[in-house]
Amino acid sequence: MPRIAYTPADLEQPADLVDAIRSRRGGKLLNLDRMLLHSPAFARGWNGFLGAVRSELDLDPLLRELAICAVALLNHAQYEFAHHAPEFLAAGGTAMQLAALADVPAAVDDAVLFSPAQRVTLAIAYEMTRRVKVNEAYFAAARAALPPQQVVELVGVIATYNMVSRFLVALGVDIEATLAKDPEDGGGITPEALAALRPAGSA
Repeated sequence: MPRIAYTPADLEQPADLVDAIRSRRGGKLLNLDRMLLHSPAFARGWNGFLGAVRSELDLDPLLRELAICAVALLNHAQYEFAHHAPEFLAAGGTAMQLAALADVPAAVDDAVLFSPAQRVTLAIAYEMTRRVKVNEAYFAAARAALPPQQVVELVGVIATYNMVSRFLVALGVDIEATLAKDPEDGGGITPEALAALRPAGSA
């Protein structure tokens, strides 16, 4: 339940900002947007920054979405996971991989489900989210798997979605009713439901 009431779904002002957000979202405002729009300055910066992170990086979208889903689960940000699990599947990930993220440290060691680049992505996501400082061995593996630009982008994605998840969790932003939810785990979506979900916007 949100700790501050959302701004209206049919909000019209400031028009340029609301229109820009709706354009990025495919014509609608998500609950996250309706919370951000309490501060137009903050919403404007967020929309521009997150738009670039989601659409202008060279980083493989599969690695980007894997990192985001791992951060979401580590931070108990079900809203973030519900929006990005379908994006991970659309990028070529599997429901079995998503289910494995229930234990990210174990997934780091799972050479059956995850490629070396995916495993180092998960390792850096875990270290940055839980420990802040990343073990040099993981950076060495990342530098071996990815060019410098993509290593920087991977770290930036993980940092960004730690910000997003903390905002969502602190303010109690609800998952939209249009996304499938499993009532038994407080809003998480099951691996079986994931395959039926389409990408739902860039939270």
